[in-house]
Amino acid sequence: MSEQGRLSIVGLGPGDEQWLTAQAREALRDAQDIIGYGPYVARVPEAPGQVRHASDNRVELERAREALERAAAGRKVAVVSGGDPGIFAMAAAVFEALEFGDPAWRALDIEVLPGISAMQAAAARLGAPLGHDFCAISLSDNLKPWDLIEKRLEYAARADFVMALYNPASLARPHRIHDAFAVLRRHLRPQTPVAFAKSVGRAEEDIVISRLDAADLSIVDMSTLAIIGSSGTRLVNRDNDRPWLYASRRAK
Repeated sequence: MSEQGRLSIVGLGPGDEQWLTAQAREALRDAQDIIGYGPYVARVPEAPGQVRHASDNRVELERAREALERAAAGRKVAVVSGGDPGIFAMAAAVFEALEFGDPAWRALDIEVLPGISAMQAAAARLGAPLGHDFCAISLSDNLKPWDLIEKRLEYAARADFVMALYNPASLARPHRIHDAFAVLRRHLRPQTPVAFAKSVGRAEEDIVISRLDAADLSIVDMSTLAIIGSSGTRLVNRDNDRPWLYASRRAK
């Protein structure tokens, strides 16, 4: 194993280049190999001599193993994720591959470089909806059973957490957001504020605030983050713009 090998797991943020950290930018510039899901790799500015390895969104472990192998061979490798790599993204896949892979990989120089997460970007646009206790739940049932997701939604609702719902719908499972709202409507007040933040930081950005009982779920896709309010969530109305949404720190 070469001492020069290094693996950086890099968060690209939600899409706006201004939200890419200086640390992440430096790691991307120095990397010899860029590895990741195709649309994320395409967001990385090209550098001379750099090799780019784009792949499908369901081969996380394969990507992680390739990155570790290249770093073990002495390459400077950057694995990229949208948002923050530690939130439903590539950092967990890399460490899973590390745990069950070549024991020599554990001596590699590995760093995780945080990025602005989708829920942070959406919250900033909305006001402060995560200003009190909250949780994040992925609605993807690719790697966990749906009944477990339902249980977590129920418990989070009963505990009165604000919820940030990731991966709410896709072409393969467009119904899961409907299933999730059916669970939430059994346990939360009909007037509970909800927000849908789509493609925050990109040209197609769109943000909609509604109520749990009136939410239009047809607008939700894989690029949408849903935020479900708690009993302490408040709206601050404005005359010529959508209201601000915030979670009171005095919520009971």
